[in-house]
Amino acid sequence: MSADAFQANLNYACSLFPSVAEVCRRLGINRQQFNKYLAGQVRPSRHNMRKICDFFGVTEWEMLIEEDRFVDLIAVRRTPARGEELSAPLRHVEGLYRKSGDLERYEGYYYRYFYAFGYPGKIIKSLAVISQSDGRFFWKNIEFTPGEVLASGRSASKYVGAVFYLGERIYIVEYESLMKSSITALTLYPSYHTRIDYLVGVQTGGPTKRGRKPAASFVLLEYLGRQIDLRRAYQRLGVFDEADIDERIRSRIRNRIPKGAFVFEAEQT
Repeated sequence: MSADAFQANLNYACSLFPSVAEVCRRLGINRQQFNKYLAGQVRPSRHNMRKICDFFGVTEWEMLIEEDRFVDLIAVRRTPARGEELSAPLRHVEGLYRKSGDLERYEGYYYRYFYAFGYPGKIIKSLAVISQSDGRFFWKNIEFTPGEVLASGRSASKYVGAVFYLGERIYIVEYESLMKSSITALTLYPSYHTRIDYLVGVQTGGPTKRGRKPAASFVLLEYLGRQIDLRRAYQRLGVFDEADIDERIRSRIRNRIPKGAFVFEAEQT
């Protein structure tokens, strides 16, 4: 097979580990040299090829087969080390990362707005961040709701997940990181403006504290930047009455199905 097959297979095999740096460390191969293998600039020496194949548990011939066959082969043979499957959120969708477009311009902090599933008529304002690690994009979100867990009289819920750019849409899949009892999926329009302001779309999930009915709603992310005052941002989070939220945001997250429509769709704004 071609050098392209080796390059693709090596990149996929490395993606199953927390970082390329860890692979290089465990292989004992210089990172700069290894990056050339990943970029398809050079092929490993026979000595290094043997080390690479032994490390990933494949033969040299298998390292050169078509990428789809290689992925299937690794899926059958590979048994993750204890705890390794927790090194990144939702590792079982790793294959989507290989197809995902670049999300670098979307890195940074966002306020997230949506009508609460568990507090009728209220709007939740939470804080999320999109970050990158080894070319993969991840999501964290913190949400404050009424409660007695914190001294402020609020309880905090933390969510982690993965972000993909597929088919001109941004997909975010998150789960509640403490109880692991809730999954929410967001589908957003990308921004075609020079400066990102809002990302709008639809999310599906269910309340974590009041009931268990599946639900869907409009959702809006308001871009804040890559560096923010976190303490100040946390003070602005919570569950709010409609009147407390800017009308420009409220108008984009009101949940309604137009007359004659049969499904819940978000218009691009």
